[in-house]
Amino acid sequence: MESKHLWQLISFYLSTTLALLRHLVLHILTLNQSPFIIKFMDLILSVYFRLCNLTPCAVDLDDQTTIHFWVTNHRRFDRPSLVMIHGYGGNPLWQFVYQVGPLSRRFNLYIPDLLFFGNSHSKSPFRSEFFQAKCLSDGLKRIGVDRFSVYAISYGGFVAYRMAEIRPDAVEKVAIVSSGLSFTDEQRDQQLRTIGRHPSEILVPKKPDDLRLLVNLSTFKQSTLKWVPDFLLRQFITLMYDHCRKEKIELADYLVKKKADPNLHVLTQETLIIWGDQDKVFPLELAYNLQRKMWVRVR
Repeated sequence: MESKHLWQLISFYLSTTLALLRHLVLHILTLNQSPFIIKFMDLILSVYFRLCNLTPCAVDLDDQTTIHFWVTNHRRFDRPSLVMIHGYGGNPLWQFVYQVGPLSRRFNLYIPDLLFFGNSHSKSPFRSEFFQAKCLSDGLKRIGVDRFSVYAISYGGFVAYRMAEIRPDAVEKVAIVSSGLSFTDEQRDQQLRTIGRHPSEILVPKKPDDLRLLVNLSTFKQSTLKWVPDFLLRQFITLMYDHCRKEKIELADYLVKKKADPNLHVLTQETLIIWGDQDKVFPLELAYNLQRKMWVRVR
């Protein structure tokens, strides 16, 4: 029995090594035509997700929409289920690389690519966070996830909030990280004037300097990409943002153009709000605004 497990382990590492080598050779042959280095790093991250007991799967909701998930290999019924929803900062592999290891030891994880990010796509013309939320909820139903909590960051927070609103029977708890749910129209317009750029130009960068601006706005340490060469940043932009660029811009435009909801739905779920006190995209004031809306329910 022990020799069988040992052989399975050896086979896994051999197959992983061969896959990496094959991927490396293929992209060396097309080095000038593809974002080789970033694709290779993306592959390394996908291997790490697999080592965290996750596997990729695609769910066809209909003939127009497909949702891609990273899902726990062997669901344990003594563990709660957690859905992690990314923002505009790339795909889940890059955004959750630091969290997925520790969390995979305590939760059954389900990590989707939002529509038009990663391997999720749709022919539908809808661009609202409600549509994203419905698609994710339907996808989770299809893979048998009936009860779950949600952890979401930035744009993913908009989607998670709507999931909790439309599926109170399924969503148990909610964690929202730095998401501008409680913007008023005046606050949003003022923030746009402060930043001085249209959100789609920042959220869907075209040039290395655009990506540096996005990261500088999103992180406290200003020098995060200071020493990263332009050719690497261009490769990252090609891989992460050029795919479905038009649709990503439309998602951002939808959030900017729609009127703020003064009567934002008050969630019935236990909700945790996490914020950076130096956040330059969604000021800390928005966290307190959202907290006050949650406090209405408690009172």
